[in-house]
Amino acid sequence: MSGVLCAGNVIVDILARPVDQIHWDATTWIDAITQSLGGNGANTSYALGRLGARVRLMGLVAADPFGEYCRATLSSAGVDLSLLGTAVRESTSTSVVLVRPDGARALLNRPGASREAFPSPCVFDPATVDGCDHFHLANVFGLPRMRAHASQTLRNARDAGLGTSLDTGWDALGEWMSVIGPCLPGLDLLFVNQDEARMLAGTEDPDAAALFFQSRGVRTVAVKLGAGGCAVFAPQAEFHAPAFRVTPVDTTGAGDCFAGGFLAARQRGFGMEDAARIANAAGALSVQALGATAGLLPWDETLAWISASSGSPPA
Repeated sequence: MSGVLCAGNVIVDILARPVDQIHWDATTWIDAITQSLGGNGANTSYALGRLGARVRLMGLVAADPFGEYCRATLSSAGVDLSLLGTAVRESTSTSVVLVRPDGARALLNRPGASREAFPSPCVFDPATVDGCDHFHLANVFGLPRMRAHASQTLRNARDAGLGTSLDTGWDALGEWMSVIGPCLPGLDLLFVNQDEARMLAGTEDPDAAALFFQSRGVRTVAVKLGAGGCAVFAPQAEFHAPAFRVTPVDTTGAGDCFAGGFLAARQRGFGMEDAARIANAAGALSVQALGATAGLLPWDETLAWISASSGSPPA
């Protein structure tokens, strides 16, 4: 099995649950405050590693306790950290995540080391791509310096013979298509949720959004529908994969785990429909625990969970 080269942000999340509302100048008692791995690049890489895929992460953390925590957590999932650099000026990126009883969350993010990461387009030399046949860019919007050259990075990856995928993420700066638009031509796989589709394509409708992206050069579009599962639009197939019924605790990182599950399945040779089922399972497992990756299971246990939840395992 070849590996995935993943680029993205690496964050420590401090999560508090349940938080219905904020009472200023007062104290509110809650049930849980916990520390967890976060960041789109870290979450997706962890999911890939947890599911037994080969994965190498490109990103940046600081030489501080949070950076050490991220390295240790990622290493525990088998993620190759040889390309995870050390920030010079900034501390490790951190987020405070307020989680409602229904699992919805609000994030307060300090970009930290992400402000230093990827100052120029990624270069895919033989040592960088060794053992990998796919490049995944996890949320360019979370990488301030990557915004200007994400499209060149993806072109460089294709020139190096890698398949390419992009998970859009949420743009706190509101630049949206000015950043994503140049990335779309020649992109093999785009992950986008309905809120992101509305901001990028002007519609939440999966069919209309997929047509928008494919008309701009994307080969396959996977629209994440949350509790509705996902819709996949590939050149030879279009289908909807229903979600697994679970009670959400925390939806933080569910989309990243979905992308990791989808890519892990494809790396193992599964077709699009089975990859979508496995991706939905990874997302469903993620939301059942506090923290983006705490609910994930290894590959065989994930397949067993799918079989027990749906009555049939992936083919």
